[in-house]
Amino acid sequence: MARDDRGVTPQSEDFSAWYNELVAKARLVDRGPVKGTMVIRPYGYRMWELLQQELDRRIKDTGHENAYFPLLIPESYLRREAEHVEGFAPELAVVTHAGGKELEEPLIVRPTSETIIGEMMAKWISSHRDLPLLLNQWANVVRWELRPRLFLRTTEFLWQEGHTAHAGEADAMAETMLALDLYTEVARDIAALPVVPGEKTARERFAGAVRTFTIEGMMRDGKALQAGTSHYMGTNFARAFEIEYTSDAGRLELCHTTSWGMSTRMVGGVIMTHGDDKGLVLPPRLAPYQVVIVPIGRGEQAERTLAAARDLAARLAAAGVRAHVDDRDHLSPGYRFNDWELRGAPVRLELGPRDLEAGTALMVRRLGDEGKVPVSLESAPRELPGVLDDFQAFLLRRATEFRDAHTVVTDTWDTFVEAVGSGWALAPHCGDAVCEEEIKASTGATPRCVPLDGPPATGTCVRCGAPSAYGKRVIFGRAY
Repeated sequence: MARDDRGVTPQSEDFSAWYNELVAKARLVDRGPVKGTMVIRPYGYRMWELLQQELDRRIKDTGHENAYFPLLIPESYLRREAEHVEGFAPELAVVTHAGGKELEEPLIVRPTSETIIGEMMAKWISSHRDLPLLLNQWANVVRWELRPRLFLRTTEFLWQEGHTAHAGEADAMAETMLALDLYTEVARDIAALPVVPGEKTARERFAGAVRTFTIEGMMRDGKALQAGTSHYMGTNFARAFEIEYTSDAGRLELCHTTSWGMSTRMVGGVIMTHGDDKGLVLPPRLAPYQVVIVPIGRGEQAERTLAAARDLAARLAAAGVRAHVDDRDHLSPGYRFNDWELRGAPVRLELGPRDLEAGTALMVRRLGDEGKVPVSLESAPRELPGVLDDFQAFLLRRATEFRDAHTVVTDTWDTFVEAVGSGWALAPHCGDAVCEEEIKASTGATPRCVPLDGPPATGTCVRCGAPSAYGKRVIFGRAY
Protein backbone atom coordinates (compact mmCIF):
# COMPACT_ATOMS: atom_id res chain seq x y z
CA MET A 1 0.00 0.00 0.00
CA ALA A 2 1.54 3.30 -1.06
CA ARG A 3 1.77 6.04 1.55
CA ASP A 4 3.83 9.20 2.03
CA ASP A 5 6.52 9.51 4.67
CA ARG A 6 3.99 10.70 7.27
CA GLY A 7 1.61 7.78 6.83
CA VAL A 8 1.49 4.67 8.97
CA THR A 9 0.50 1.08 8.30
CA PRO A 10 -3.26 0.62 8.93
CA GLN A 11 -4.11 -1.05 12.24
CA SER A 12 -6.12 -3.74 10.49
CA GLU A 13 -3.13 -4.63 8.30
CA ASP A 14 -0.49 -4.89 11.05
CA PHE A 15 -1.18 -3.38 14.47
CA SER A 16 2.39 -3.91 15.64
CA ALA A 17 3.83 -2.12 12.60
CA TRP A 18 1.27 0.68 13.06
CA TYR A 19 2.43 1.21 16.64
CA ASN A 20 6.16 1.05 15.91
CA GLU A 21 5.87 3.48 13.00
CA LEU A 22 3.60 5.87 14.86
CA VAL A 23 5.70 6.37 17.99
CA ALA A 24 8.63 7.34 15.75
CA LYS A 25 6.78 9.45 13.16
CA ALA A 26 4.81 11.34 15.80
CA ARG A 27 8.18 12.19 17.35
CA LEU A 28 7.39 10.64 20.73
CA VAL A 29 10.41 8.39 21.16
CA ASP A 30 13.52 7.03 19.49
CA ARG A 31 15.57 3.93 20.12
CA GLY A 32 18.54 4.23 22.45
CA PRO A 33 22.03 2.93 21.65
CA VAL A 34 21.66 -0.05 24.02
CA LYS A 35 19.16 -2.72 23.00
CA GLY A 36 15.83 -2.20 24.72
CA THR A 37 16.45 1.40 25.78
CA MET A 38 14.57 4.42 24.51
CA VAL A 39 15.06 8.16 24.17
CA ILE A 40 11.83 9.93 25.08
CA ARG A 41 11.53 13.01 22.87
CA PRO A 42 10.00 16.27 24.16
CA TYR A 43 6.49 15.64 22.80
CA GLY A 44 6.36 12.17 24.37
CA TYR A 45 7.99 13.33 27.58
CA ARG A 46 5.42 16.12 27.92
CA MET A 47 2.68 13.48 27.89
CA TRP A 48 4.50 11.67 30.71
CA GLU A 49 4.96 14.94 32.62
CA LEU A 50 1.25 15.73 32.45
CA LEU A 51 0.36 12.25 33.70
CA GLN A 52 3.05 12.52 36.38
CA GLN A 53 1.74 15.85 37.61
CA GLU A 54 -1.79 14.54 37.95
CA LEU A 55 -0.72 11.41 39.79
CA ASP A 56 1.87 13.17 41.96
CA ARG A 57 -0.71 15.68 43.18
CA ARG A 58 -3.08 12.88 44.19
CA ILE A 59 -0.30 10.97 45.93
CA LYS A 60 0.69 14.02 47.96
CA ASP A 61 -2.94 14.88 48.74
CA THR A 62 -3.29 11.48 50.45
CA GLY A 63 -0.39 12.16 52.82
CA HIS A 64 2.53 10.52 51.03
CA GLU A 65 5.92 12.20 50.75
CA ASN A 66 8.37 11.97 47.88
CA ALA A 67 11.90 10.72 48.52
CA TYR A 68 14.73 9.28 46.44
CA PHE A 69 16.67 6.05 46.91
CA PRO A 70 19.89 4.79 45.24
CA LEU A 71 20.02 3.25 41.78
CA LEU A 72 22.53 0.59 42.88
CA ILE A 73 21.49 -2.08 45.38
CA PRO A 74 23.85 -4.62 47.06
CA GLU A 75 23.16 -8.09 45.70
CA SER A 76 22.75 -9.39 49.25
CA TYR A 77 19.69 -7.18 49.76
CA LEU A 78 17.76 -8.97 47.04
CA ARG A 79 18.70 -12.37 48.39
CA ARG A 80 17.05 -11.67 51.73
CA GLU A 81 13.58 -12.24 50.24
CA ALA A 82 13.86 -15.52 48.31
CA GLU A 83 10.69 -15.26 46.21
CA HIS A 84 11.56 -11.67 45.25
CA VAL A 85 15.04 -12.45 43.95
CA GLU A 86 13.78 -15.57 42.15
CA GLY A 87 11.08 -13.54 40.41
CA PHE A 88 13.49 -10.87 39.17
CA ALA A 89 16.63 -12.95 38.54
CA PRO A 90 16.22 -13.22 34.73
CA GLU A 91 15.78 -9.44 34.41
CA LEU A 92 18.66 -8.20 36.57
CA ALA A 93 21.51 -6.03 35.34
CA VAL A 94 24.55 -6.54 37.58
CA VAL A 95 27.59 -4.28 38.10
CA THR A 96 30.70 -6.33 38.89
CA HIS A 97 33.48 -3.81 38.16
CA ALA A 98 33.86 -0.15 39.11
CA GLY A 99 36.73 2.21 39.71
CA GLY A 100 39.03 0.01 37.69
CA LYS A 101 38.65 -3.08 39.85
CA GLU A 102 36.30 -5.94 40.63
CA LEU A 103 33.80 -5.18 43.37
CA GLU A 104 33.79 -7.26 46.53
CA GLU A 105 30.01 -7.56 46.24
CA PRO A 106 28.11 -7.23 42.95
CA LEU A 107 25.63 -4.37 42.72
CA ILE A 108 22.18 -4.70 41.15
CA VAL A 109 20.79 -1.90 39.02
CA ARG A 110 17.40 -1.57 40.67
CA PRO A 111 14.55 -3.46 39.00
CA THR A 112 12.32 -2.12 41.80
CA SER A 113 13.14 -0.70 45.22
CA GLU A 114 11.46 -2.86 47.88
CA THR A 115 14.81 -4.06 49.20
CA ILE A 116 16.69 -0.76 49.52
CA ILE A 117 13.61 0.98 50.91
CA GLY A 118 13.02 -1.91 53.31
CA GLU A 119 16.56 -1.44 54.61
CA MET A 120 15.88 2.24 55.26
CA MET A 121 12.47 1.60 56.80
CA ALA A 122 14.10 -0.70 59.34
CA LYS A 123 16.36 2.20 60.37
CA TRP A 124 13.62 4.80 60.51
CA ILE A 125 10.86 2.85 62.29
CA SER A 126 11.06 1.91 65.96
CA SER A 127 7.69 2.77 67.52
CA HIS A 128 4.02 2.60 66.56
CA ARG A 129 4.24 6.40 66.58
CA ASP A 130 6.42 6.19 63.45
CA LEU A 131 3.58 4.54 61.54
CA PRO A 132 2.25 4.71 58.97
CA LEU A 133 5.34 5.57 56.93
CA LEU A 134 4.11 6.74 53.52
CA LEU A 135 6.83 7.11 50.87
CA ASN A 136 6.88 7.57 47.12
CA GLN A 137 9.66 8.04 44.62
CA TRP A 138 9.82 9.02 40.95
CA ALA A 139 12.71 7.13 39.39
CA ASN A 140 14.06 4.94 36.61
CA VAL A 141 14.41 1.18 36.90
CA VAL A 142 16.14 -1.45 34.77
CA ARG A 143 14.72 -4.85 33.82
CA TRP A 144 16.59 -6.64 31.04
CA GLU A 145 13.96 -7.23 28.38
CA LEU A 146 14.48 -9.96 25.78
CA ARG A 147 11.62 -8.70 23.59
CA PRO A 148 11.55 -4.91 24.09
CA ARG A 149 8.84 -2.64 22.75
CA LEU A 150 8.99 1.15 23.02
CA PHE A 151 7.07 2.48 26.04
CA LEU A 152 5.52 -0.94 26.72
CA ARG A 153 8.53 -3.07 27.66
CA THR A 154 11.92 -1.39 27.72
CA THR A 155 15.12 -2.26 29.53
CA GLU A 156 15.00 1.09 31.32
CA PHE A 157 11.76 2.90 32.06
CA LEU A 158 10.42 5.71 34.23
CA TRP A 159 7.84 5.25 36.95
CA GLN A 160 6.68 6.10 40.40
CA GLU A 161 6.83 3.53 43.15
CA GLY A 162 5.00 3.97 46.42
CA HIS A 163 6.25 2.09 49.48
CA THR A 164 4.48 2.18 52.82
CA ALA A 165 4.68 0.52 56.23
CA HIS A 166 1.74 0.00 58.62
CA ALA A 167 1.01 -1.43 62.04
CA GLY A 168 -1.46 -4.06 60.85
CA GLU A 169 -2.99 -5.86 57.90
CA ALA A 170 -6.17 -3.79 57.80
CA ASP A 171 -4.30 -0.49 57.43
CA ALA A 172 -1.93 -1.95 54.83
CA MET A 173 -4.80 -3.38 52.80
CA ALA A 174 -6.61 -0.04 52.92
CA GLU A 175 -3.43 1.57 51.56
CA THR A 176 -3.17 -1.06 48.81
CA MET A 177 -6.71 -0.30 47.68
CA LEU A 178 -6.19 3.47 47.98
CA ALA A 179 -3.31 3.26 45.52
CA LEU A 180 -5.42 1.16 43.16
CA ASP A 181 -8.19 3.75 43.36
CA LEU A 182 -5.71 6.53 42.51
CA TYR A 183 -4.54 4.62 39.44
CA THR A 184 -8.10 3.92 38.33
CA GLU A 185 -9.01 7.59 38.67
CA VAL A 186 -5.99 8.85 36.74
CA ALA A 187 -6.42 6.25 33.99
CA ARG A 188 -10.11 7.02 33.49
CA ASP A 189 -10.23 10.77 34.15
CA ILE A 190 -6.91 11.85 32.66
CA ALA A 191 -5.94 9.20 30.08
CA ALA A 192 -9.56 8.30 29.15
CA LEU A 193 -8.72 4.61 29.60
CA PRO A 194 -11.71 2.54 30.83
CA VAL A 195 -9.60 0.24 32.97
CA VAL A 196 -10.93 -2.65 35.02
CA PRO A 197 -9.55 -2.85 38.59
CA GLY A 198 -9.16 -6.35 39.94
CA GLU A 199 -6.99 -8.86 41.78
CA LYS A 200 -4.32 -11.02 40.18
CA THR A 201 -4.42 -14.78 40.54
CA ALA A 202 -1.69 -16.42 42.65
CA ARG A 203 0.42 -17.27 39.60
CA GLU A 204 0.32 -13.68 38.38
CA ARG A 205 1.23 -12.02 41.69
CA PHE A 206 4.22 -9.75 42.09
CA ALA A 207 7.25 -11.64 43.40
CA GLY A 208 7.11 -11.55 47.20
CA ALA A 209 3.57 -10.17 47.47
CA VAL A 210 0.70 -11.71 49.42
CA ARG A 211 -1.92 -10.08 47.17
CA THR A 212 -1.54 -8.13 43.92
CA PHE A 213 -4.14 -5.81 42.43
CA THR A 214 -4.11 -4.33 38.93
CA ILE A 215 -5.87 -2.07 36.50
CA GLU A 216 -6.29 -3.66 33.07
CA GLY A 217 -7.09 -1.80 29.85
CA MET A 218 -8.06 -3.12 26.43
CA MET A 219 -6.08 -1.87 23.44
CA ARG A 220 -7.58 -1.46 19.97
CA ASP A 221 -6.19 -4.83 18.87
CA GLY A 222 -8.13 -6.52 21.69
CA LYS A 223 -5.08 -7.22 23.85
CA ALA A 224 -4.83 -6.28 27.51
CA LEU A 225 -2.37 -3.85 29.05
CA GLN A 226 -1.54 -3.93 32.75
CA ALA A 227 -1.54 -0.20 33.42
CA GLY A 228 -0.71 -0.09 37.13
CA THR A 229 -0.33 -2.48 40.07
CA SER A 230 -0.68 -2.31 43.85
CA HIS A 231 0.70 -4.98 46.17
CA TYR A 232 0.04 -5.99 49.75
CA MET A 233 3.31 -7.50 50.94
CA GLY A 234 2.11 -8.75 54.31
CA THR A 235 5.11 -9.14 56.61
CA ASN A 236 7.36 -10.84 54.03
CA PHE A 237 9.71 -7.90 53.51
CA ALA A 238 9.39 -6.77 57.13
CA ARG A 239 10.64 -10.18 58.23
CA ALA A 240 13.49 -10.17 55.71
CA PHE A 241 14.64 -6.64 56.60
CA GLU A 242 13.57 -6.55 60.26
CA ILE A 243 11.10 -3.71 59.78
CA GLU A 244 9.73 -3.77 63.32
CA TYR A 245 7.96 -1.43 65.73
CA THR A 246 7.15 -1.43 69.42
CA SER A 247 3.38 -1.50 69.88
CA ASP A 248 1.57 0.64 72.44
CA ALA A 249 1.41 -2.54 74.53
CA GLY A 250 5.23 -2.71 74.50
CA ARG A 251 5.51 -5.74 72.17
CA LEU A 252 7.87 -5.90 69.21
CA GLU A 253 5.79 -6.40 66.05
CA LEU A 254 6.51 -6.77 62.34
CA CYS A 255 5.23 -4.02 60.04
CA HIS A 256 2.88 -4.77 57.16
CA THR A 257 4.15 -3.19 53.94
CA THR A 258 2.82 -2.25 50.51
CA SER A 259 4.25 -1.22 47.17
CA TRP A 260 2.58 0.14 44.06
CA GLY A 261 3.66 1.55 40.72
CA MET A 262 2.62 3.17 37.44
CA SER A 263 5.10 3.69 34.61
CA THR A 264 5.72 5.18 31.18
CA ARG A 265 3.92 2.19 29.65
CA MET A 266 0.80 4.31 30.30
CA VAL A 267 1.92 6.47 27.37
CA GLY A 268 1.88 3.35 25.21
CA GLY A 269 -1.56 2.54 26.58
CA VAL A 270 -2.89 5.95 25.51
CA ILE A 271 -1.47 5.46 22.03
CA MET A 272 -2.98 1.98 21.57
CA THR A 273 -6.36 2.76 23.16
CA HIS A 274 -7.21 5.88 21.16
CA GLY A 275 -5.04 5.95 18.03
CA ASP A 276 -6.34 5.31 14.50
CA ASP A 277 -5.00 4.91 10.98
CA LYS A 278 -4.24 8.65 10.77
CA GLY A 279 -2.06 8.55 13.86
CA LEU A 280 -2.32 9.55 17.49
CA VAL A 281 -5.60 10.58 19.10
CA LEU A 282 -4.75 12.30 22.36
CA PRO A 283 -7.14 12.91 25.25
CA PRO A 284 -7.02 16.67 25.91
CA ARG A 285 -5.85 16.25 29.51
CA LEU A 286 -2.69 14.47 28.29
CA ALA A 287 -2.13 16.37 25.05
CA PRO A 288 1.02 18.54 25.01
CA TYR A 289 -0.97 20.96 22.83
CA GLN A 290 -4.73 20.87 23.28
CA VAL A 291 -5.33 23.37 20.48
CA VAL A 292 -3.03 23.94 17.51
CA ILE A 293 -3.55 27.10 15.48
CA VAL A 294 -2.39 27.02 11.85
CA PRO A 295 -2.12 30.52 10.31
CA ILE A 296 -2.48 30.61 6.52
CA GLY A 297 -1.47 33.26 4.01
CA ARG A 298 1.34 34.83 2.06
CA GLY A 299 3.21 38.09 2.43
CA GLU A 300 1.30 40.73 4.37
CA GLN A 301 -1.63 38.34 4.77
CA ALA A 302 0.65 35.85 6.51
CA GLU A 303 1.88 38.54 8.89
CA ARG A 304 -1.68 39.47 9.86
CA THR A 305 -2.90 35.90 10.34
CA LEU A 306 0.24 35.00 12.32
CA ALA A 307 -0.24 38.00 14.62
CA ALA A 308 -3.90 37.08 15.13
CA ALA A 309 -2.97 33.45 15.79
CA ARG A 310 -0.47 34.45 18.45
CA ASP A 311 -2.99 36.77 20.09
CA LEU A 312 -5.56 33.98 20.14
CA ALA A 313 -3.04 31.52 21.59
CA ALA A 314 -2.25 33.96 24.41
CA ARG A 315 -5.95 34.39 25.22
CA LEU A 316 -6.48 30.63 25.16
CA ALA A 317 -3.53 30.16 27.50
CA ALA A 318 -5.07 32.68 29.89
CA ALA A 319 -8.22 30.53 29.84
CA GLY A 320 -6.18 27.46 30.83
CA VAL A 321 -5.87 25.92 27.35
CA ARG A 322 -2.50 24.63 26.13
CA ALA A 323 -2.35 26.31 22.71
CA HIS A 324 0.38 26.22 20.08
CA VAL A 325 0.86 28.27 16.91
CA ASP A 326 2.33 26.30 14.01
CA ASP A 327 4.29 29.06 12.29
CA ARG A 328 6.29 26.76 9.99
CA ASP A 329 5.71 28.90 6.91
CA HIS A 330 8.09 26.78 4.81
CA LEU A 331 5.50 23.97 4.94
CA SER A 332 2.16 23.98 3.14
CA PRO A 333 -1.05 24.28 5.17
CA GLY A 334 -2.06 20.78 4.06
CA TYR A 335 1.19 19.29 5.33
CA ARG A 336 0.74 20.99 8.69
CA PHE A 337 -2.89 19.82 8.94
CA ASN A 338 -1.84 16.22 8.33
CA ASP A 339 1.10 16.52 10.70
CA TRP A 340 -1.13 17.53 13.61
CA GLU A 341 -3.58 14.76 12.78
CA LEU A 342 -0.65 12.35 12.98
CA ARG A 343 0.47 13.86 16.28
CA GLY A 344 -3.01 13.70 17.75
CA ALA A 345 -3.80 17.33 18.61
CA PRO A 346 -7.39 17.27 19.92
CA VAL A 347 -8.45 20.51 18.18
CA ARG A 348 -7.00 22.34 15.19
CA LEU A 349 -7.89 25.92 14.30
CA GLU A 350 -7.25 27.08 10.75
CA LEU A 351 -6.91 30.85 10.39
CA GLY A 352 -6.70 32.34 6.90
CA PRO A 353 -7.23 35.88 5.57
CA ARG A 354 -10.96 35.33 4.89
CA ASP A 355 -11.44 33.81 8.33
CA LEU A 356 -9.70 36.80 9.88
CA GLU A 357 -11.99 39.21 8.02
CA ALA A 358 -15.01 37.28 9.29
CA GLY A 359 -13.65 37.25 12.85
CA THR A 360 -13.61 33.45 12.94
CA ALA A 361 -11.34 30.43 12.67
CA LEU A 362 -12.23 27.00 11.29
CA MET A 363 -12.24 24.41 14.06
CA VAL A 364 -11.52 20.73 13.37
CA ARG A 365 -11.74 18.05 16.08
CA ARG A 366 -9.29 15.15 15.76
CA LEU A 367 -12.28 12.78 15.65
CA GLY A 368 -15.83 13.56 14.65
CA ASP A 369 -17.97 13.93 11.57
CA GLU A 370 -18.81 17.62 11.87
CA GLY A 371 -15.94 18.71 9.61
CA LYS A 372 -14.72 22.29 9.76
CA VAL A 373 -16.84 24.49 12.03
CA PRO A 374 -16.45 28.28 12.27
CA VAL A 375 -15.70 29.52 15.77
CA SER A 376 -15.58 33.15 16.80
CA LEU A 377 -12.11 34.48 17.57
CA GLU A 378 -13.63 36.59 20.32
CA SER A 379 -15.52 33.79 22.04
CA ALA A 380 -13.02 30.94 21.42
CA PRO A 381 -11.39 31.19 24.88
CA ARG A 382 -14.82 30.72 26.45
CA GLU A 383 -16.00 27.95 24.10
CA LEU A 384 -12.95 25.75 23.64
CA PRO A 385 -12.57 24.48 27.24
CA GLY A 386 -16.04 22.96 26.87
CA VAL A 387 -15.16 21.51 23.47
CA LEU A 388 -12.09 19.86 24.99
CA ASP A 389 -14.08 18.46 27.93
CA ASP A 390 -16.60 17.00 25.50
CA PHE A 391 -13.81 15.42 23.47
CA GLN A 392 -12.26 13.93 26.60
CA ALA A 393 -15.61 12.37 27.56
CA PHE A 394 -16.13 11.16 23.99
CA LEU A 395 -12.82 9.28 23.98
CA LEU A 396 -13.60 7.53 27.28
CA ARG A 397 -17.06 6.56 26.02
CA ARG A 398 -15.67 5.34 22.69
CA ALA A 399 -13.00 3.21 24.38
CA THR A 400 -15.53 1.78 26.84
CA GLU A 401 -17.88 0.78 24.04
CA PHE A 402 -15.00 -0.86 22.18
CA ARG A 403 -13.95 -2.83 25.27
CA ASP A 404 -17.48 -3.99 26.02
CA ALA A 405 -18.07 -5.00 22.39
CA HIS A 406 -14.93 -7.16 22.50
CA THR A 407 -15.61 -8.88 25.83
CA VAL A 408 -17.45 -12.21 25.80
CA VAL A 409 -19.04 -13.94 28.79
CA THR A 410 -18.59 -17.67 28.30
CA ASP A 411 -18.65 -21.06 30.02
CA THR A 412 -17.43 -23.12 27.05
CA TRP A 413 -13.90 -23.74 25.84
CA ASP A 414 -14.61 -23.24 22.13
CA THR A 415 -16.20 -19.85 22.74
CA PHE A 416 -13.38 -18.94 25.12
CA VAL A 417 -10.73 -19.68 22.48
CA GLU A 418 -12.58 -17.59 19.92
CA ALA A 419 -13.06 -14.69 22.35
CA VAL A 420 -9.42 -14.35 23.42
CA GLY A 421 -8.40 -14.38 19.76
CA SER A 422 -9.78 -10.85 19.34
CA GLY A 423 -10.54 -9.58 22.84
CA TRP A 424 -11.33 -10.71 26.37
CA ALA A 425 -13.23 -13.66 27.81
CA LEU A 426 -15.04 -13.56 31.15
CA ALA A 427 -15.06 -17.15 32.36
CA PRO A 428 -15.06 -19.27 35.54
CA HIS A 429 -11.60 -20.43 36.55
CA CYS A 430 -10.23 -22.92 39.07
CA GLY A 431 -7.22 -20.74 40.02
CA ASP A 432 -4.73 -23.57 39.53
CA ALA A 433 -1.34 -22.48 38.16
CA VAL A 434 -0.98 -25.61 36.00
CA CYS A 435 -4.35 -24.94 34.40
CA GLU A 436 -3.35 -21.33 33.72
CA GLU A 437 -0.18 -22.51 32.02
CA GLU A 438 -2.20 -24.89 29.82
CA ILE A 439 -4.56 -22.06 28.86
CA LYS A 440 -1.62 -19.85 27.95
CA ALA A 441 0.06 -22.61 25.93
CA SER A 442 -3.17 -23.28 24.00
CA THR A 443 -4.37 -19.72 23.40
CA GLY A 444 -1.71 -17.21 24.42
CA ALA A 445 -4.17 -15.83 26.98
CA THR A 446 -3.54 -15.32 30.69
CA PRO A 447 -5.85 -14.37 33.56
CA ARG A 448 -5.71 -10.59 33.65
CA CYS A 449 -7.64 -10.13 36.88
CA VAL A 450 -10.63 -11.07 39.00
CA PRO A 451 -12.70 -7.86 38.60
CA LEU A 452 -13.44 -6.16 41.91
CA ASP A 453 -16.91 -5.14 40.76
CA GLY A 454 -17.67 -8.41 38.97
CA PRO A 455 -21.06 -9.90 39.87
CA PRO A 456 -21.18 -13.18 41.84
CA ALA A 457 -20.87 -16.22 39.60
CA THR A 458 -20.44 -19.93 40.18
CA GLY A 459 -19.61 -22.76 37.84
CA THR A 460 -16.74 -24.93 36.71
CA CYS A 461 -13.42 -23.92 35.19
CA VAL A 462 -13.69 -23.23 31.47
CA ARG A 463 -10.55 -25.31 30.85
CA CYS A 464 -10.38 -28.19 33.33
CA GLY A 465 -13.90 -28.42 34.77
CA ALA A 466 -12.84 -28.02 38.42
CA PRO A 467 -14.99 -25.76 40.64
CA SER A 468 -14.50 -22.03 40.20
CA ALA A 469 -12.19 -20.65 42.90
CA TYR A 470 -13.29 -17.04 43.02
CA GLY A 471 -17.06 -16.78 43.10
CA LYS A 472 -16.70 -14.45 40.10
CA ARG A 473 -15.71 -14.73 36.48
CA VAL A 474 -12.09 -14.01 35.61
CA ILE A 475 -10.94 -11.80 32.73
CA PHE A 476 -8.67 -13.68 30.33
CA GLY A 477 -6.88 -12.11 27.39
CA ARG A 478 -3.65 -11.93 25.48
CA ALA A 479 -1.49 -9.19 26.93
CA TYR A 480 1.42 -6.86 26.30
